[in-house]
Amino acid sequence: MERGRRLSSLLLVFILLVALPGISFAKPAKKVIDYVALGDSLAAGQTPDRKISLGYADYLVSRFEQSQYTVSFTNFGVSGYTSDHLKNDVLFKQNVRDQITKAQFITIDIGANDLLSKLSNPAQIPGAVANLTMNLDIILKTIDSLNPNAKVYVMGYYNPFPYYPEEQQPDLLQLLATLNQTIESRATANGDTYVPTEKVIEKRYETYLPNPQDIHLSLEGYQLIAKEFWKMIDKSK
Repeated sequence: MERGRRLSSLLLVFILLVALPGISFAKPAKKVIDYVALGDSLAAGQTPDRKISLGYADYLVSRFEQSQYTVSFTNFGVSGYTSDHLKNDVLFKQNVRDQITKAQFITIDIGANDLLSKLSNPAQIPGAVANLTMNLDIILKTIDSLNPNAKVYVMGYYNPFPYYPEEQQPDLLQLLATLNQTIESRATANGDTYVPTEKVIEKRYETYLPNPQDIHLSLEGYQLIAKEFWKMIDKSK
């Protein structure tokens, strides 16, 4: 008799657990986050055929979603943007400032256009580097003042001219190194995370930079950049 009552009790518990799965078997609630992308045409998702499509920021949203995040995503990337443009946005554009204030995660790529515009006059490059350094400090410090809890990730650039003649590559690579060193030093000085991309893109230029006449990445290239961002984000979550 006692054994029968015990079996009946166990059966009742099992029925209750099946009938009320929310008590024991509910999936964990997704974490809701705000993610803001700032930058130039790479943040905007410009492709080698000069159209706007999915960029690394879009693929990064997918990575968040695959990791059980619900993402509120705002992309302020604009083709042709320089550090002067972005500095003015974070200082004076209220919609940009409002989104920064709410964000848990912020990604930035900026600076390449500052130097690309000076390639025809190399004497102007040192001044451009100095201006970029100052602007990056202002941008990152302003973000920190608006939202000290946001996690900020700043991208380094790949070689956009791998198809240029071999004799021109040393000068171009030295310029790229200067650009990336500037970006990394400002990110580190402001307590933010630097995300290198040069080495991963150079493994397959024909796939990631398929148009020798254009400096923008293919969709495969943007997916790879998103992966590099995700490695850093995943470490710091």
